[in-house]
Amino acid sequence: MFLNPSQWHFEIDDYLSPWIPPAPWKYLPYPIAHFLGYRPNRPRPLGNIAVTFWAFVGILCSLTIIEVVNHSIPSFEQHGTPMIIGSFGAAAVLEFYAIESPLSQPRNAILGQLFSTVIGVGISKLFALGPVSRELTWLGGSLSCACAVAFMALTGTVHPPAGATAMLAVVDKAVANLGWFLLPVILLGSVIMQTVALLLNNVQRRFPVYWWTPAEVGHQNKQQQDEKGNSESGSDTSSKLETTGMRHLEEGRVVEEEAKIVIRRGHVVIPDDIYISTEEKTYLEELSLRL
Repeated sequence: MFLNPSQWHFEIDDYLSPWIPPAPWKYLPYPIAHFLGYRPNRPRPLGNIAVTFWAFVGILCSLTIIEVVNHSIPSFEQHGTPMIIGSFGAAAVLEFYAIESPLSQPRNAILGQLFSTVIGVGISKLFALGPVSRELTWLGGSLSCACAVAFMALTGTVHPPAGATAMLAVVDKAVANLGWFLLPVILLGSVIMQTVALLLNNVQRRFPVYWWTPAEVGHQNKQQQDEKGNSESGSDTSSKLETTGMRHLEEGRVVEEEAKIVIRRGHVVIPDDIYISTEEKTYLEELSLRL
């Protein structure tokens, strides 16, 4: 595999997710947790008329608020900040219409924009050092977008509008002139859009589907706690762990079966000895409806 580059694979969540704490929303009062995307049960699907209505309202409100805020902050005016960065238009489509897409979740929407802004401004600054920088703007724009997409892909933060942000930081003169001041502009706009999305998308729908990843997080800490509990309980726990692996007798011998999650259309079967969060269960139920 090492000698075959086409088989190389890197998943950053294999290293980060074990240390990311699970979302604590279920411990909050439900009216608050509701607008953070927590649902004890799977929400009912909506017709496309209602989805389109809320997308229209969300896009209109979020972009208007961003424009008003950008226009009202004195330091933004002093730096000649545009009324709004064009990539937020594309971001609004994802955040208020395609809200179940992995590309729309907070991790991608905020970190993707942040990483791409750093890459775009950095490449813009590097190209500005050359004597023929203006003639190579076209190359800098494509290079910044390509680098941003590659970095987002490796960090699990792919957000298509962020690729446009990286390119605008080089090819759009008004945006490029902001330099590193583009960072707070993008970060503020992203936070505003996410805040509006949390409020409006949770009226009849659910957003976000997850905050970090649909897979289990924090299992490293959970494993350490389990190991600590096992060491304290002694041999009694050990015997219990041994018996849980015994499933049935086959031809006079004990056969140990691996625990499996069974997904059928509209139905998900989860063994008792497999722990998944409510968010993960909801995600599996949504997948089962697509079968």
